[in-house]
Amino acid sequence: MMAAPELVIRNARRLGRAVDLLVSDGKVLELTDHAPDRYYGAARTVDAGGAILLPALIDAHTHLREPGFEYKEDIASGLAAAAHGGFGRIMCMANTRPVNDHAPITQAMLGAARKTWPQGPFLHPIGALTKDLKGQELAPMAELAEVGCVAFSNDGLPVADTERFRRAVEYAASVGRPVIDHCEDPHMAPAAGVNEGAISSRLGLRGQPDVAEAVQVARDILLAEYLAIPIHLAHISCIRSLEFIRAAKARGVAVTAETCPHYLLLTEEAVDGYRTEAKVNPPLRTQADLQAMRAAIADGTIDMLATDHAPHAAHEKDVEFDLAPCGISGLDTALPLTWDLVREGVLDEAAFRRLWHERPAEVFGLPANYFRPGDPADFILFDPEARWTLTTETMRSKGKNTPFLGREMRGRCTLLAMAGNVVLG
Repeated sequence: MMAAPELVIRNARRLGRAVDLLVSDGKVLELTDHAPDRYYGAARTVDAGGAILLPALIDAHTHLREPGFEYKEDIASGLAAAAHGGFGRIMCMANTRPVNDHAPITQAMLGAARKTWPQGPFLHPIGALTKDLKGQELAPMAELAEVGCVAFSNDGLPVADTERFRRAVEYAASVGRPVIDHCEDPHMAPAAGVNEGAISSRLGLRGQPDVAEAVQVARDILLAEYLAIPIHLAHISCIRSLEFIRAAKARGVAVTAETCPHYLLLTEEAVDGYRTEAKVNPPLRTQADLQAMRAAIADGTIDMLATDHAPHAAHEKDVEFDLAPCGISGLDTALPLTWDLVREGVLDEAAFRRLWHERPAEVFGLPANYFRPGDPADFILFDPEARWTLTTETMRSKGKNTPFLGREMRGRCTLLAMAGNVVLG
Protein backbone atom coordinates (compact mmCIF):
# COMPACT_ATOMS: atom_id res chain seq x y z
CA MET A 1 0.00 0.00 0.00
CA MET A 2 1.35 3.41 -0.98
CA ALA A 3 2.28 5.75 1.86
CA ALA A 4 0.14 8.82 2.36
CA PRO A 5 1.66 11.94 0.77
CA GLU A 6 2.78 14.80 3.00
CA LEU A 7 3.01 17.36 0.18
CA VAL A 8 1.09 17.46 -3.09
CA ILE A 9 1.83 19.78 -6.00
CA ARG A 10 -1.31 19.89 -8.15
CA ASN A 11 -1.74 20.97 -11.75
CA ALA A 12 1.91 21.45 -12.67
CA ARG A 13 3.19 21.03 -16.21
CA ARG A 14 5.95 18.65 -17.22
CA LEU A 15 6.84 18.02 -20.84
CA GLY A 16 3.55 19.60 -21.81
CA ARG A 17 1.52 17.29 -19.59
CA ALA A 18 -0.58 18.35 -16.57
CA VAL A 19 0.70 16.43 -13.54
CA ASP A 20 0.38 16.06 -9.78
CA LEU A 21 3.50 15.41 -7.72
CA LEU A 22 3.14 13.47 -4.47
CA VAL A 23 5.91 13.72 -1.87
CA SER A 24 6.49 11.72 1.30
CA ASP A 25 9.44 11.54 3.69
CA GLY A 26 11.47 13.91 1.52
CA LYS A 27 11.17 11.72 -1.56
CA VAL A 28 9.07 11.50 -4.67
CA LEU A 29 6.15 9.19 -3.97
CA GLU A 30 4.43 9.44 -7.33
CA LEU A 31 4.22 11.65 -10.40
CA THR A 32 0.82 11.15 -11.97
CA ASP A 33 -1.53 12.76 -14.45
CA HIS A 34 -3.37 15.67 -12.91
CA ALA A 35 -6.51 14.48 -11.15
CA PRO A 36 -8.64 17.51 -10.17
CA ASP A 37 -11.00 15.49 -7.98
CA ARG A 38 -8.49 13.23 -6.26
CA TYR A 39 -8.45 13.62 -2.46
CA TYR A 40 -5.09 13.61 -0.70
CA GLY A 41 -6.17 13.69 2.94
CA ALA A 42 -4.19 15.92 5.29
CA ALA A 43 -1.33 16.54 2.87
CA ARG A 44 -0.24 20.10 2.31
CA THR A 45 -1.50 20.93 -1.18
CA VAL A 46 -0.08 23.55 -3.52
CA ASP A 47 -1.88 24.53 -6.71
CA ALA A 48 0.83 25.09 -9.28
CA GLY A 49 -1.59 26.83 -11.62
CA GLY A 50 0.06 25.30 -14.66
CA ALA A 51 3.60 26.30 -13.71
CA ILE A 52 6.39 24.12 -15.06
CA LEU A 53 7.74 21.42 -12.73
CA LEU A 54 11.53 21.08 -12.92
CA PRO A 55 14.16 19.49 -10.71
CA ALA A 56 15.93 22.08 -8.57
CA LEU A 57 18.76 23.51 -10.64
CA ILE A 58 22.38 22.68 -9.81
CA ASP A 59 25.10 25.28 -10.41
CA ALA A 60 28.54 23.69 -10.67
CA HIS A 61 30.47 26.97 -10.74
CA THR A 62 29.89 29.89 -8.36
CA HIS A 63 31.94 32.31 -6.28
CA LEU A 64 30.42 33.15 -2.90
CA ARG A 65 33.36 35.25 -1.64
CA GLU A 66 33.08 34.17 2.02
CA PRO A 67 35.44 34.14 3.84
CA GLY A 68 37.36 37.29 3.11
CA PHE A 69 35.31 39.25 0.59
CA GLU A 70 31.90 39.45 2.25
CA TYR A 71 31.37 42.97 0.92
CA LYS A 72 31.00 41.38 -2.55
CA GLU A 73 28.88 38.43 -1.43
CA ASP A 74 28.49 36.23 1.61
CA ILE A 75 27.15 32.73 1.89
CA ALA A 76 23.74 33.90 3.15
CA SER A 77 23.21 36.38 0.30
CA GLY A 78 24.57 33.96 -2.30
CA LEU A 79 22.20 31.23 -1.17
CA ALA A 80 19.33 33.74 -1.18
CA ALA A 81 20.08 34.54 -4.81
CA ALA A 82 20.32 30.82 -5.51
CA ALA A 83 16.93 30.09 -3.92
CA HIS A 84 15.11 32.84 -5.78
CA GLY A 85 16.91 31.83 -8.97
CA GLY A 86 15.69 28.22 -8.75
CA PHE A 87 18.95 26.62 -7.61
CA GLY A 88 18.85 23.88 -4.99
CA ARG A 89 22.58 23.15 -4.94
CA ILE A 90 25.56 25.31 -5.78
CA MET A 91 29.24 24.45 -5.95
CA CYS A 92 31.50 27.30 -4.89
CA MET A 93 35.09 27.89 -5.91
CA ALA A 94 38.02 28.11 -3.52
CA ASN A 95 39.23 31.65 -4.28
CA THR A 96 38.32 33.03 -0.88
CA ARG A 97 40.64 34.66 1.67
CA PRO A 98 41.97 32.51 3.14
CA VAL A 99 41.77 30.11 0.24
CA ASN A 100 39.68 26.98 0.82
CA ASP A 101 42.75 24.75 0.95
CA HIS A 102 42.35 23.13 4.36
CA ALA A 103 39.54 21.49 6.29
CA PRO A 104 38.64 24.26 8.79
CA ILE A 105 37.79 26.65 5.94
CA THR A 106 35.54 24.07 4.29
CA GLN A 107 33.86 23.33 7.59
CA ALA A 108 33.30 27.02 8.31
CA MET A 109 31.70 27.52 4.90
CA LEU A 110 29.39 24.56 5.36
CA GLY A 111 28.54 25.75 8.87
CA ALA A 112 27.57 29.20 7.59
CA ALA A 113 25.34 27.61 4.95
CA ARG A 114 23.60 25.37 7.48
CA LYS A 115 23.07 28.28 9.84
CA THR A 116 21.48 30.60 7.28
CA TRP A 117 19.69 28.13 4.96
CA PRO A 118 19.38 24.88 6.95
CA GLN A 119 16.85 23.29 4.55
CA GLY A 120 18.62 24.42 1.41
CA PRO A 121 19.74 25.57 -1.02
CA PHE A 122 22.77 23.45 -0.22
CA LEU A 123 26.38 24.49 -0.57
CA HIS A 124 28.97 22.10 -2.00
CA PRO A 125 32.50 23.53 -1.69
CA ILE A 126 35.16 23.03 -4.35
CA GLY A 127 38.56 22.67 -2.73
CA ALA A 128 41.77 24.28 -3.93
CA LEU A 129 43.89 22.12 -6.21
CA THR A 130 47.11 23.68 -4.92
CA LYS A 131 47.91 25.47 -1.68
CA ASP A 132 46.85 29.11 -1.79
CA LEU A 133 46.07 28.57 -5.50
CA LYS A 134 49.73 29.23 -6.26
CA GLY A 135 50.15 26.27 -8.60
CA GLN A 136 53.06 24.81 -6.63
CA GLU A 137 52.38 22.52 -3.67
CA LEU A 138 49.33 20.28 -3.92
CA ALA A 139 46.52 20.98 -1.46
CA PRO A 140 45.60 18.25 1.09
CA MET A 141 42.84 16.86 -1.10
CA ALA A 142 42.13 13.75 0.96
CA GLU A 143 41.44 15.92 4.00
CA LEU A 144 39.30 18.32 1.98
CA ALA A 145 37.29 15.52 0.39
CA GLU A 146 36.64 13.99 3.80
CA VAL A 147 35.02 17.18 5.13
CA GLY A 148 32.84 17.82 2.09
CA CYS A 149 34.65 19.15 -0.98
CA VAL A 150 33.02 17.64 -4.06
CA ALA A 151 35.73 18.62 -6.59
CA PHE A 152 39.04 20.46 -6.85
CA SER A 153 40.10 23.43 -8.95
CA ASN A 154 42.69 26.16 -9.15
CA ASP A 155 39.89 28.28 -10.60
CA GLY A 156 41.14 31.45 -12.32
CA LEU A 157 44.79 30.62 -11.69
CA PRO A 158 45.23 27.46 -13.79
CA VAL A 159 48.24 25.28 -13.12
CA ALA A 160 50.68 26.03 -15.95
CA ASP A 161 53.13 23.25 -15.05
CA THR A 162 51.70 20.22 -16.86
CA GLU A 163 53.61 17.69 -14.75
CA ARG A 164 52.30 19.26 -11.55
CA PHE A 165 48.78 19.40 -12.99
CA ARG A 166 49.05 15.72 -13.89
CA ARG A 167 49.97 14.81 -10.32
CA ALA A 168 47.08 16.91 -9.03
CA VAL A 169 44.61 15.12 -11.30
CA GLU A 170 45.94 11.75 -10.15
CA TYR A 171 45.73 12.75 -6.49
CA ALA A 172 42.16 14.01 -6.88
CA ALA A 173 41.16 10.80 -8.64
CA SER A 174 42.65 8.74 -5.82
CA VAL A 175 40.20 10.36 -3.39
CA GLY A 176 37.29 10.01 -5.79
CA ARG A 177 36.93 13.64 -6.83
CA PRO A 178 37.08 15.28 -10.28
CA VAL A 179 39.25 18.24 -11.23
CA ILE A 180 37.67 21.34 -12.75
CA ASP A 181 40.10 23.30 -14.90
CA HIS A 182 39.88 26.94 -15.92
CA CYS A 183 41.36 26.64 -19.40
CA GLU A 184 43.55 29.66 -20.05
CA ASP A 185 47.14 29.92 -21.17
CA PRO A 186 48.63 32.11 -18.41
CA HIS A 187 50.98 33.82 -20.87
CA MET A 188 48.38 34.95 -23.42
CA ALA A 189 46.74 38.11 -22.04
CA PRO A 190 45.34 36.41 -18.93
CA ALA A 191 42.06 37.87 -17.67
CA ALA A 192 42.07 40.50 -20.41
CA GLY A 193 38.28 40.46 -20.37
CA VAL A 194 37.86 41.21 -24.07
CA ASN A 195 38.22 38.98 -27.11
CA GLU A 196 41.14 39.70 -29.43
CA GLY A 197 39.56 41.03 -32.60
CA ALA A 198 37.88 44.02 -34.17
CA ILE A 199 36.31 45.29 -30.95
CA SER A 200 39.50 45.12 -28.88
CA SER A 201 41.41 46.83 -31.70
CA ARG A 202 38.86 49.63 -32.01
CA LEU A 203 38.85 50.18 -28.24
CA GLY A 204 42.63 50.05 -28.00
CA LEU A 205 42.50 47.20 -25.49
CA ARG A 206 44.75 44.19 -25.26
CA GLY A 207 42.51 41.26 -26.14
CA GLN A 208 42.79 37.57 -25.45
CA PRO A 209 42.59 35.22 -28.46
CA ASP A 210 40.43 32.14 -28.39
CA VAL A 211 43.55 29.97 -28.76
CA ALA A 212 44.50 30.94 -25.20
CA GLU A 213 41.55 28.83 -24.07
CA ALA A 214 41.78 26.13 -26.73
CA VAL A 215 45.43 25.27 -26.16
CA GLN A 216 44.70 24.47 -22.52
CA VAL A 217 41.59 22.50 -23.50
CA ALA A 218 43.76 20.40 -25.80
CA ARG A 219 46.31 19.80 -23.03
CA ASP A 220 43.65 18.68 -20.58
CA ILE A 221 42.04 16.35 -23.10
CA LEU A 222 45.37 14.70 -23.87
CA LEU A 223 46.02 14.21 -20.16
CA ALA A 224 42.54 12.84 -19.51
CA GLU A 225 43.01 10.39 -22.37
CA TYR A 226 46.51 9.33 -21.35
CA LEU A 227 45.64 8.92 -17.66
CA ALA A 228 42.11 7.56 -18.25
CA ILE A 229 40.97 10.03 -15.57
CA PRO A 230 38.05 12.44 -16.02
CA ILE A 231 38.72 16.18 -16.23
CA HIS A 232 35.96 18.79 -16.27
CA LEU A 233 36.49 21.92 -18.39
CA ALA A 234 35.06 25.15 -17.02
CA HIS A 235 33.19 27.93 -18.88
CA ILE A 236 33.96 26.97 -22.49
CA SER A 237 33.45 29.91 -24.83
CA CYS A 238 34.67 29.26 -28.37
CA ILE A 239 34.54 27.11 -31.51
CA ARG A 240 38.17 26.00 -31.27
CA SER A 241 37.59 24.46 -27.85
CA LEU A 242 34.41 22.75 -29.01
CA GLU A 243 36.25 21.10 -31.87
CA PHE A 244 38.71 19.48 -29.45
CA ILE A 245 35.95 18.45 -27.02
CA ARG A 246 33.74 16.97 -29.74
CA ALA A 247 36.60 14.94 -31.18
CA ALA A 248 37.67 13.75 -27.71
CA LYS A 249 34.18 12.55 -26.86
CA ALA A 250 34.00 10.69 -30.16
CA ARG A 251 37.16 8.82 -29.07
CA GLY A 252 35.64 8.03 -25.67
CA VAL A 253 37.81 10.40 -23.63
CA ALA A 254 36.38 11.02 -20.15
CA VAL A 255 36.13 14.77 -20.53
CA THR A 256 33.13 16.89 -19.59
CA ALA A 257 32.50 20.58 -20.15
CA GLU A 258 30.30 23.47 -19.12
CA THR A 259 29.41 26.84 -20.55
CA CYS A 260 27.59 29.85 -19.13
CA PRO A 261 24.49 31.81 -20.10
CA HIS A 262 26.49 34.84 -21.21
CA TYR A 263 28.35 32.84 -23.88
CA LEU A 264 24.98 31.85 -25.33
CA LEU A 265 23.38 35.30 -25.23
CA LEU A 266 26.10 37.95 -25.65
CA THR A 267 29.00 38.61 -27.99
CA GLU A 268 32.12 40.75 -27.78
CA GLU A 269 29.95 43.69 -28.90
CA ALA A 270 28.65 43.88 -25.30
CA VAL A 271 31.92 45.46 -24.11
CA ASP A 272 31.71 48.24 -26.70
CA GLY A 273 31.89 51.56 -24.92
CA TYR A 274 34.25 50.02 -22.33
CA ARG A 275 31.32 48.39 -20.53
CA THR A 276 32.99 46.74 -17.56
CA GLU A 277 29.78 44.92 -16.58
CA ALA A 278 30.40 42.70 -19.63
CA LYS A 279 34.06 42.08 -18.77
CA VAL A 280 34.35 38.39 -18.01
CA ASN A 281 36.99 35.66 -18.20
CA PRO A 282 37.09 33.99 -20.68
CA PRO A 283 35.88 36.98 -22.66
CA LEU A 284 32.69 37.15 -24.67
CA ARG A 285 33.43 35.92 -28.17
CA THR A 286 32.08 36.39 -31.70
CA GLN A 287 28.63 35.73 -33.14
CA ALA A 288 30.02 32.59 -34.79
CA ASP A 289 31.24 31.33 -31.41
CA LEU A 290 27.86 32.08 -29.84
CA GLN A 291 26.03 30.07 -32.50
CA ALA A 292 28.48 27.19 -32.10
CA MET A 293 27.98 27.20 -28.33
CA ARG A 294 24.22 27.03 -28.80
CA ALA A 295 24.60 24.02 -31.08
CA ALA A 296 26.94 22.38 -28.56
CA ILE A 297 24.48 22.59 -25.64
CA ALA A 298 21.82 21.04 -27.83
CA ASP A 299 23.89 18.12 -29.17
CA GLY A 300 25.55 17.20 -25.85
CA THR A 301 29.09 18.36 -26.64
CA ILE A 302 28.63 20.67 -23.66
CA ASP A 303 27.43 18.64 -20.68
CA MET A 304 26.05 21.32 -18.44
CA LEU A 305 25.32 24.96 -17.86
CA ALA A 306 26.86 26.90 -14.96
CA THR A 307 26.58 30.55 -13.99
CA ASP A 308 30.21 31.30 -13.06
CA HIS A 309 28.46 33.66 -10.63
CA ALA A 310 31.13 36.26 -9.86
CA PRO A 311 29.75 39.11 -7.73
CA HIS A 312 31.72 42.33 -7.31
CA ALA A 313 31.04 45.60 -5.52
CA ALA A 314 29.86 48.52 -7.67
CA HIS A 315 32.98 50.58 -7.05
CA GLU A 316 35.20 47.76 -8.31
CA LYS A 317 33.52 47.73 -11.71
CA ASP A 318 33.17 51.52 -11.96
CA VAL A 319 36.77 52.04 -13.07
CA GLU A 320 38.78 51.99 -16.30
CA PHE A 321 38.24 48.79 -18.27
CA ASP A 322 41.77 47.47 -17.74
CA LEU A 323 41.46 47.92 -13.97
CA ALA A 324 38.05 46.33 -13.50
CA PRO A 325 37.81 42.73 -12.28
CA CYS A 326 36.31 40.10 -14.54
CA GLY A 327 32.95 38.59 -13.68
CA ILE A 328 29.19 38.65 -14.07
CA SER A 329 26.68 38.09 -11.27
CA GLY A 330 24.47 35.28 -12.54
CA LEU A 331 22.43 33.39 -9.94
CA ASP A 332 19.47 35.79 -10.11
CA THR A 333 19.15 35.67 -13.88
CA ALA A 334 20.27 32.28 -15.23
CA LEU A 335 16.89 30.52 -15.15
CA PRO A 336 14.82 33.06 -17.10
CA LEU A 337 17.66 33.90 -19.48
CA THR A 338 18.31 30.30 -20.47
CA TRP A 339 14.60 29.43 -20.63
CA ASP A 340 14.53 31.91 -23.52
CA LEU A 341 16.57 29.29 -25.40
CA VAL A 342 13.68 26.85 -24.95
CA ARG A 343 11.28 29.44 -26.35
CA GLU A 344 13.57 29.95 -29.33
CA GLY A 345 13.78 26.21 -30.01
CA VAL A 346 17.50 25.96 -29.27
CA LEU A 347 16.70 23.54 -26.42
CA ASP A 348 13.74 21.44 -25.44
CA GLU A 349 12.62 20.93 -21.86
CA ALA A 350 14.43 17.59 -21.56
CA ALA A 351 17.73 19.16 -22.66
CA PHE A 352 17.18 22.01 -20.20
CA ARG A 353 16.85 19.50 -17.35
CA ARG A 354 19.94 17.66 -18.55
CA LEU A 355 22.05 20.81 -18.62
CA TRP A 356 20.92 22.34 -15.34
CA HIS A 357 20.37 19.25 -13.19
CA GLU A 358 21.02 15.76 -14.50
CA ARG A 359 24.56 16.08 -15.84
CA PRO A 360 25.89 18.21 -12.96
CA ALA A 361 24.48 15.63 -10.53
CA GLU A 362 26.03 12.73 -12.46
CA VAL A 363 29.46 14.31 -12.94
CA PHE A 364 29.86 15.55 -9.35
CA GLY A 365 28.02 12.81 -7.47
CA LEU A 366 25.14 14.94 -6.20
CA PRO A 367 21.57 13.76 -5.56
CA ALA A 368 19.46 13.77 -8.72
CA ASN A 369 15.71 13.96 -9.17
CA TYR A 370 14.26 12.31 -12.27
CA PHE A 371 10.79 12.34 -10.63
CA ARG A 372 10.89 8.59 -10.15
CA PRO A 373 9.54 7.06 -6.95
CA GLY A 374 12.23 7.33 -4.28
CA ASP A 375 14.10 10.20 -5.91
CA PRO A 376 14.92 13.17 -3.64
CA ALA A 377 12.05 15.66 -3.77
CA ASP A 378 14.26 18.54 -4.91
CA PHE A 379 12.21 20.60 -7.36
CA ILE A 380 11.02 24.00 -8.45
CA LEU A 381 7.91 25.49 -9.97
CA PHE A 382 8.70 27.89 -12.78
CA ASP A 383 6.19 30.36 -14.18
CA PRO A 384 7.49 31.01 -17.71
CA GLU A 385 5.15 33.94 -18.27
CA ALA A 386 5.92 35.97 -15.13
CA ARG A 387 7.41 39.30 -16.16
CA TRP A 388 9.72 41.38 -14.01
CA THR A 389 12.50 43.87 -14.50
CA LEU A 390 16.06 43.15 -13.37
CA THR A 391 17.15 46.01 -11.14
CA THR A 392 19.54 46.35 -8.24
CA GLU A 393 16.49 46.09 -5.99
CA THR A 394 15.10 42.88 -7.53
CA MET A 395 18.47 41.11 -7.37
CA ARG A 396 19.10 39.07 -4.21
CA SER A 397 22.86 38.84 -4.71
CA LYS A 398 25.03 41.60 -3.30
CA GLY A 399 26.75 41.68 -6.68
CA LYS A 400 24.77 43.84 -9.11
CA ASN A 401 27.40 43.54 -11.84
CA THR A 402 25.51 42.24 -14.85
CA PRO A 403 25.04 43.51 -18.39
CA PHE A 404 21.37 42.51 -18.13
CA LEU A 405 20.41 45.25 -15.63
CA GLY A 406 17.27 47.03 -16.77
CA ARG A 407 16.11 44.12 -18.91
CA GLU A 408 12.57 42.82 -18.66
CA MET A 409 12.80 39.19 -17.63
CA ARG A 410 10.26 36.59 -18.62
CA GLY A 411 9.96 33.72 -16.17
CA ARG A 412 10.41 33.34 -12.43
CA CYS A 413 10.86 30.56 -9.88
CA THR A 414 7.73 30.57 -7.72
CA LEU A 415 8.56 27.62 -5.44
CA LEU A 416 11.69 25.76 -4.39
CA ALA A 417 11.52 22.54 -2.38
CA MET A 418 14.47 20.51 -1.12
CA ALA A 419 13.90 17.04 0.29
CA GLY A 420 10.20 17.90 0.27
CA ASN A 421 10.67 21.01 2.41
CA VAL A 422 9.28 24.13 0.78
CA VAL A 423 12.15 26.60 1.10
CA LEU A 424 10.68 29.31 -1.08
CA GLY A 425 7.06 29.83 -2.14
